[in-house]
Amino acid sequence: MRIVFTSQVDPTQIEIYKEAHAHVWPEMLEALRDTGWGEYTLHLSDDGLLVGVFDSDSYDAAQARMAATEVNARWQKAMSELFAADGAPDEGMVVLPTIFDLDAQLKAAGLPIGLQQVEVR
Repeated sequence: MRIVFTSQVDPTQIEIYKEAHAHVWPEMLEALRDTGWGEYTLHLSDDGLLVGVFDSDSYDAAQARMAATEVNARWQKAMSELFAADGAPDEGMVVLPTIFDLDAQLKAAGLPIGLQQVEVR
């Protein structure tokens, strides 16, 4: 399942946040991979709105598996000063429900799924 969440980076800390994510610790990358955070991407607006997207069997299970790693505790501590709210950033995520799924609706309508090339005139 695809999981989408939001959080809020302190707007005064955006450049530091971007730099940290340009060089994520290898052990953090491995932990994310190994605990079920597939196809994980982060998107950040100029005002600090952070949107994360990942594929997993379960948000709660993926969170619990990451929380059990030592590297996650260190990463959350390092990142906590860059967020607008107090506490560990991974505890302040707001999961957004899916309200539209193109592939699911195409399938339900009996239509082909995937990119269909249409000639534009």
